[in-house]
Amino acid sequence: MPRGSRVLAGIGNTRRLEFSVAKRESYRAIAIAALMANYDGDFVFDDSEAIINNKDLRAETPLGDLWYHDFWGSKLSSNTSHKSYRPLTVLTFRINYLFAGGFYPVGFHVINIILHCTISVLMVDVFSILLGGLQFSNKGRRLNLAPKSSLLAALLFAVHPVHTECVAGIVGRADLLCALFFLLSFLGYCKAFRENKEGHTFSVFWVLVSVILGAIAMLCKEQGITILGLNAVFDALVINKINLLELIQKLLHKDKSLEFKDKCKVLHVGQGNPKYLYRLGDEWIESSPAEKNLGVLMDEEFDMTQQCALAAQKASHVLGCIRDMSSRSREVILTLCSALVRPHLEYCIQFEGPQHNKDEDWLEILTLGLGFLIIPFLPASNLFFRVGFVIAERVIYLPSIGYCILFTYGFSLLSKQAKKKKILAVAVLGILLINVMRCALRSSQWRSEEQLFRSALSVCPLNAKVHYNVGKNLADKGNQSAAIKYYREAVRLNPKYVHAMNNLGNILKERNELHEAEELLSLAVQIQPDFAAAWMNLGIVQNSLRRFEEAEQSYWTAIKHRKKYPDCYYNLGRLYADLNRHIDALNAWRNATVLKPEHSLAWNNMIILLDNTGNLAQAEAVGREALELIPNDHSLMFSLANVLGKSQKYKESEALFLKAIKANPNAASYHGNLAVLYHRWGNLDLAKKHYEVSLKLDPMAPGTKENYNLLRRKLEQLQKKGGA
Repeated sequence: MPRGSRVLAGIGNTRRLEFSVAKRESYRAIAIAALMANYDGDFVFDDSEAIINNKDLRAETPLGDLWYHDFWGSKLSSNTSHKSYRPLTVLTFRINYLFAGGFYPVGFHVINIILHCTISVLMVDVFSILLGGLQFSNKGRRLNLAPKSSLLAALLFAVHPVHTECVAGIVGRADLLCALFFLLSFLGYCKAFRENKEGHTFSVFWVLVSVILGAIAMLCKEQGITILGLNAVFDALVINKINLLELIQKLLHKDKSLEFKDKCKVLHVGQGNPKYLYRLGDEWIESSPAEKNLGVLMDEEFDMTQQCALAAQKASHVLGCIRDMSSRSREVILTLCSALVRPHLEYCIQFEGPQHNKDEDWLEILTLGLGFLIIPFLPASNLFFRVGFVIAERVIYLPSIGYCILFTYGFSLLSKQAKKKKILAVAVLGILLINVMRCALRSSQWRSEEQLFRSALSVCPLNAKVHYNVGKNLADKGNQSAAIKYYREAVRLNPKYVHAMNNLGNILKERNELHEAEELLSLAVQIQPDFAAAWMNLGIVQNSLRRFEEAEQSYWTAIKHRKKYPDCYYNLGRLYADLNRHIDALNAWRNATVLKPEHSLAWNNMIILLDNTGNLAQAEAVGREALELIPNDHSLMFSLANVLGKSQKYKESEALFLKAIKANPNAASYHGNLAVLYHRWGNLDLAKKHYEVSLKLDPMAPGTKENYNLLRRKLEQLQKKGGA
């Protein structure tokens, strides 16, 4: 057994608490009912990056790569990595993807709901321990708040609206998995100190289990490491029974004040001020109030009003040292101090004497509640290291356990003192029902990004990021006019919102409003000089304005700030192609494909440039290399088929054309160029067929109508010769 430890009795038998399986299932059902509104919702918010665009979910990515990538699928060694390391969470996403056969959100949502329900049921055991329903060795019983209080706390946790984001947003699974193994680790640590028929025992096995479960929690989300701190606090307060009051007094260098308890008393003399007597041996010596220690509790006959007056008198000496404070201000502050100090001192005195252990109990429960509230939140607090967000509801999932402890403990104390307990019970029931309704409402708002962002707009109309998100959602749906309105409002609310400027500049660029786009993008890079995306977009605008030198400089500045930037190399290659700097263009596109092997546009441009400059053999080699990397890209098939046709490799060219048409049957150019191949090859009937299909799909297709007319004249000549 560890040195100086005291063993918890009964923690190994927490399942013996008096509630039935039916009650557990009812809590599970309530949690499901509150959060099921979006079970068939879409992937929203961060889900697109963490799931849809995350290559780690796909079968072609080796499982081993999960241990070297961050939560979003980027290499941990990359400068652009978020550094969030959650391989086990990503593994569950991959399993979801495998069994669902693709990106079908229902399966992802259902798993999240099941996890939250499991955690909510597990909370009954956790709160039973934290709220003191179990016996402790050598200490009798603590305040017996379980099992009803533990059930209330678990229910409050199950339906708290702040948990909606964790459950409704698929990326919240990291918090759910972390919480599950976090709590299992805590329960395992408690199980290590238990009482059986043979007496008190200490189990090294369960300590190791707790450590392993804590490590698993950390691999689900970094927040899991805080279980070490919580277990340490629990060990100190509950298992080893450290007297927190004595510890605080020693830390504050007030341990000598304990002697005053048996050495002080107050005598009331008429209507005047009380006399303070200090015992020295068998004699009592009179002392002035200024010499008394305010932190010492007087005897039971001492008037609390006098104690508050003494506190106010002490405070007046301190406030009197502040010269700039008016007498009226001091009076207000003293009144507030008296109002705050009095009930606290009354509560402390209530537990003096033979019931002093209860004073330790309430302080212990409050400390555990604050521990659960604060310790799991520390990684997200920005106190020790910088995190990638300002406010995120999902990081409050674990800390909300502390809130539930404090709320339930407060309710228990009020219910013991309240005269009309039914009214208090109805009030708490009302809070729970309101939470259920708010959960259902909030869950329905998470069904789609549009609903989510518009709900945020109604709550935070002056928040620039909300307007930005609404605008981005509209832009993704192709509604550029409406998106411009929201982007402009975001920039108005936050004149330094560079991401809104960048997106607005992009839309204006596509609408050919180049001068305003240039102004916005120039301002964005002026505010944030290392904003690589804005530099690249500025280069595109400058290229469109035919200011080629400035555009080239902008592209290279973007690459300077983001060395691995394939899209920027692609656009730089387009600039060089416009300037007929073919070698530079090919090198830029090659860099793009090295950084991003699936960059179809860069591969295509290389094939087309080599084809147009007569380098058919090199174009064919590049085309075959591209198709090996991206075998199902019909645009690459089309480009390589054109090259093979010019090289008179008709059969192979035909096969690629037909494969491209099968993948994209409504592309007029595919049918038109296949018709040209047949025309050259001498298959005139097939050529006529595909010319007609191409003209039907696009009557204005350049060159197709002219080639079709040439074919028709040739067919007429052949018919005349045949008739003659």
